[in-house]
Amino acid sequence: MRAVTTSPPSPDVDVVLPCLDEAGALPWVLARIPPGWRALVVDNGSTDGSANLARALGATVVHEPRRGFGAACHAGLIAATADIVCFCDCDASLNPSLLLPFVREVADGHADLVLGRRRPQGRGAWPAHARAGNLALARMLRRRTKVRLHDLGPLRAARREPLLTLALTDRRSGYPLQMVVRAADAGWRITEHDVPYLPRTGASKVTGTWRGTWQAVRDMSRVLNEPPAATAAAQGSRR
Repeated sequence: MRAVTTSPPSPDVDVVLPCLDEAGALPWVLARIPPGWRALVVDNGSTDGSANLARALGATVVHEPRRGFGAACHAGLIAATADIVCFCDCDASLNPSLLLPFVREVADGHADLVLGRRRPQGRGAWPAHARAGNLALARMLRRRTKVRLHDLGPLRAARREPLLTLALTDRRSGYPLQMVVRAADAGWRITEHDVPYLPRTGASKVTGTWRGTWQAVRDMSRVLNEPPAATAAAQGSRR
């Protein structure tokens, strides 16, 4: 009798977790991934054993040697197989279980991209310089797209295939903003919901200093100067 081989079932949702030396936060984050969802920890060159720890805790580990927040996020998107893909920081500042209503909103067809508006909980959750940079970007985004968002936070959900059609190219700090800009240019329905934002575990790689924050703002400013035609051209190249 011939043995029947079956492929493992696809996860309900893939959660992309860009990771650079987050061993201290991984147990907390991975324990809060909803049942049936798959955690994709994208190791971006960690030296603290994050990849091995994530694997031991049941996560799927993706290696992305090219440094950059966008590089890690996009590697996770490419590796994902679920219909709906979420993104969440891996530093314990955001609880991935908060993505449940985001996913329902996308699955029910009420939104194409759902973002979390960060609400700081406790001192040190969101330094003044990081808030200032985020506010400046949100204002520039409104002028560029007319989409009224208060935050460009990393907690978000959307369907994988439409995300791929955006043909995102930024591999640095501008990746989250480019996703929103190109989605807005493509006519996506974008919604935003409040989420508690906790003090992160470990040192920030991007917004921990004024210099890091404004470097991120500079990266994102380049994205905002991208003409709307770039989105159409990117989508056309994938047809």
